[in-house]
Amino acid sequence: MKLELTAKQFRRLLDMAYIGNWILNSTRGDDRFRDYDEVESLLFDKARQEGMGVLAEVWQGEVVPSRAFAEGGIHEAIMEYENNVFFDILAEDLARRDMEDVPIDESNYDELASRIDAYIAEFEEHGTDNVLVDADNIP
Repeated sequence: MKLELTAKQFRRLLDMAYIGNWILNSTRGDDRFRDYDEVESLLFDKARQEGMGVLAEVWQGEVVPSRAFAEGGIHEAIMEYENNVFFDILAEDLARRDMEDVPIDESNYDELASRIDAYIAEFEEHGTDNVLVDADNIP
């Protein structure tokens, strides 16, 4: 297979591969999806061959994203995504809880959406400052 990219496009592909592999493997410990690690390694090895050696390094015999790459801002993008997803999931979970986890259909979808919007507005204004847990119910 042959794929032709500009240097800028290839750099973006490296970002996308890293982000994708991070999402798939960062929480898996030793139970990683190795085939994704291999693809990432191939891409970062190609980066070294194409004069982008600062983006890759060899660790335990494998080509991996360099520390400079990982610390170059890519994790800020991942963290922004994770924060947004966290608040979206929390808002929906709380809205469904408020509705006693009834199945959602056309008759109550607008209520769910309204509750989610209210929680999102709260989180945008105050973060989690107003989220309280009843400590008496913690084991």
